[in-house]
Amino acid sequence: MFRTLANKLTLSRIFVIPVILLLLALPFGWAAWLALFLFGLAGVTDWLDGYMARRENQVSQIGKFLDPIADKLLVASVILLLAFNGKIDGFAIIPALIILLREVAVSGLREFLASLAVNMPVSRLAKWKTTIQIFALGFLIVGTENAPSWIPSTLIGGILLWVAGIFTLVTAYDYWRASLNHFKS
Repeated sequence: MFRTLANKLTLSRIFVIPVILLLLALPFGWAAWLALFLFGLAGVTDWLDGYMARRENQVSQIGKFLDPIADKLLVASVILLLAFNGKIDGFAIIPALIILLREVAVSGLREFLASLAVNMPVSRLAKWKTTIQIFALGFLIVGTENAPSWIPSTLIGGILLWVAGIFTLVTAYDYWRASLNHFKS
């Protein structure tokens, strides 16, 4: 079941989450940078596991199940801890909340559609949304206090979080619109 490299990469993304969260809880600059490195690595495995599974013709049911869960756990846990630490605050809470709520709603929608044997593939725009989220959270993980003085890391992260929030709303609407016919009975 977990013998393929793609599935092992997906599992690694889940297993690294507690380490990232522990590092984010530590008040040291090196911990923020190590958290960023691990978070970035996890982001790369998100792309790599799908690519490898398709390339090696090893797409599996467990991989299709775990991959979106790993993504949502990674993003949601980092957003929550950054909000707890005050690195996401003020109006930046709004796109963070939009991202979290969309993930729950789309998961529920996918579950409903799966019960009807309807597949809802990830759109290209949703992939861009995820990429922007990863960059936004990466800048926020480091924060201005740990970044070089010429990089306004928190400002960049906040702007990217708003861009991701807008993409999140658009992709949520796209998924909802595409699924409306399946609610008619």
